Amino acid sequence: MQFYSEAKSLIKVNIREYGMYIALFIIMLTFSIMTDGLFMSSRNISNLIDATGYIAVLAVGMTLVIVIRHIDLSVGFAAGFLGAIAAVLLSQAGVPFYITIPIILVLGIIVGLFNGLLVAQFGIPSFVASLAGMLIFRGALLRVTEKTGTIIVKDENFNAIGNGFIPAITKIAGLNLLSLILGAVMIILYIYSEFSKRNNKLKYNFEVVSANIFTVKVIFVSAIIAYITWILAGYNGFSWTVIVVMIVVAVYHFLTTSTVLGRHIYAVGSNPEAANLSGISVKKITYIVFGSMGMLSALSGILFTARLQSATTTAGTLFELDAIAAAYVGGVSAAGGVGKVTGSIIGAIVMASLSSGMNLMGIGISYQYMIRGAVLAIAVIFDVVTRKKRA
Repeated sequence: MQFYSEAKSLIKVNIREYGMYIALFIIMLTFSIMTDGLFMSSRNISNLIDATGYIAVLAVGMTLVIVIRHIDLSVGFAAGFLGAIAAVLLSQAGVPFYITIPIILVLGIIVGLFNGLLVAQFGIPSFVASLAGMLIFRGALLRVTEKTGTIIVKDENFNAIGNGFIPAITKIAGLNLLSLILGAVMIILYIYSEFSKRNNKLKYNFEVVSANIFTVKVIFVSAIIAYITWILAGYNGFSWTVIVVMIVVAVYHFLTTSTVLGRHIYAVGSNPEAANLSGISVKKITYIVFGSMGMLSALSGILFTARLQSATTTAGTLFELDAIAAAYVGGVSAAGGVGKVTGSIIGAIVMASLSSGMNLMGIGISYQYMIRGAVLAIAVIFDVVTRKKRA
């Protein structure tokens, strides 16, 4: 009874964080039943995760932008334009992929810093500044691709980022061994991280959940990682896209939860005036967050171009809206100061799962847009209601 009471209280207090995980579980279970297990097949889950990669990367950056109470509408066509520049460098200039990728990432940082300059230095509302950027990059993308319409990328190493899989080494019962090893490593690192955080809290006499709740949580999350690893290992294993997204999430999760910079970002989002009075440079944080967003836009463009093995005139269309939706569904607050990068990834997977499941069921694209819009509206309503209750 005590275990049940504590679990109920924990979910109620952290409903924003746990709600999206519950929603994802319900969505996957529902589509799995309605498609006779096809939704949870190794091939579909692998394709779903790979197709989510470029949006997930954008969602991570967008999370931080929204946390500091701004928005960036330019990221979609910035990704499309930078992806096209990568295609030009690879196909027309003959630049090797290992030089092309750093160049594009640096260009992305410059693009982001320009947006940050307009917002932080000139005081232009981020909506207007990024809207101008969106139009500029839309035109730039059309300019780059106007001669051929499509720029084909033939560099196999570059294309492997969007379509390739890590080597298997060997297979055991049809399962990719290296993927199984990586899955096991992730579980070990997760368990170590959870125990480390718990011990640190106990060391300073902070409140922690009971040992029973903690054990259930660790076992449950470890089981999910193991199950997803098993599914992917049964197909082609982890893709390079998944590896890239995992690295991005790990770096940004550490940055936002375990560094002074991360604390400053959330302080600015919670109350910019108070943060400024406490000695935090709001302008500096704005530059860093928008520069980071630009770099992740470039990475998204690389992933998308590599996946299509080409750059097209429509690349980047609606990417920004998908990223914003993923961030809000993942628990970011419209009021700023609240949101986790891990949540934005779950939000991206939720939106991708909806699209994948509805496609498998043969639901028309018109209904798909309406359903996804309704899910986004519900997520924002949920955010507003929970904030009012806390107030």
